[in-house]
Amino acid sequence: MRESLEKLTDLRLLHRSAVNDELQPADPALGLRELLNEHKRELESRQEAVARCEADMAKLVSTYSELYTGQSQRVAQQFLGLDSVQNRIKELATEATSECLTFNPGGAQSRASLEASKPLDRETIARGVRMRTVYLDSVRNDSVTTEYAEWLTDLGGEVRTVPSLPVRMLIFDRKTVIVPADPENTRKGAVQLTEPGVVVGLSGLFDQIWESAVPLGTRQDRDERGLTRQEKELLRLLGSGLTDEAAGRQLGLSLRTVRRMMAELMKRLGAGSRFEAGLRAAQREWV
Repeated sequence: MRESLEKLTDLRLLHRSAVNDELQPADPALGLRELLNEHKRELESRQEAVARCEADMAKLVSTYSELYTGQSQRVAQQFLGLDSVQNRIKELATEATSECLTFNPGGAQSRASLEASKPLDRETIARGVRMRTVYLDSVRNDSVTTEYAEWLTDLGGEVRTVPSLPVRMLIFDRKTVIVPADPENTRKGAVQLTEPGVVVGLSGLFDQIWESAVPLGTRQDRDERGLTRQEKELLRLLGSGLTDEAAGRQLGLSLRTVRRMMAELMKRLGAGSRFEAGLRAAQREWV
């Protein structure tokens, strides 16, 4: 009985008399309208609270975006999967208007990948876009890669080589840079960088390495100490603590080739061990 009376009171169908404080029936039209109005006021109050919350949240998100999120989106955008990366590179090459700059570490390229890139290369150069590519010196011993480089040069592209490269990289119009998300694991995709400060720095790195690179068709002479650039770089890498295998990856050479080169250098130095070779190379200012 008590529960029923409380429910009827909540529904404004009963009310207490102002005279004797007893429960009396109420006019349903008046009681229910009063209840409805109360719910409306409660709803309006909640809506106002939600609106205030949305405004505060929008302000917070805007502030966060300016400080972090917005900056991160401008700085980097990740592309997962080989197809996604290749499609993005194709889009950027198609949109390029002035130049495409490329670092290609890793040694010799496969014939399939080189052949697949030819249509886009031809189309890009035909639009007047300057293409400059830097390979490793090790590709000079690979007929497939040198054949492609000669083909690209005949079209108007420029190809040079250096002993080692810091990272695989593509720069389009000095506005957009594509680099691996993880240089040690290409399956993680690539990252697109567009922040002007980052792009300017990486473009400057390309210019610096390009100036020290040698055109692919140019004969590589030994320096005054009788060293090739590749030999000097091998000594530098090993001297910095890299293993033969790691140095080989950096130079685009097989482990067998690295060990053969090091054996020849030790012989020329008259050294019986790697340690002695390091000392003698330093004495002769080879490193």
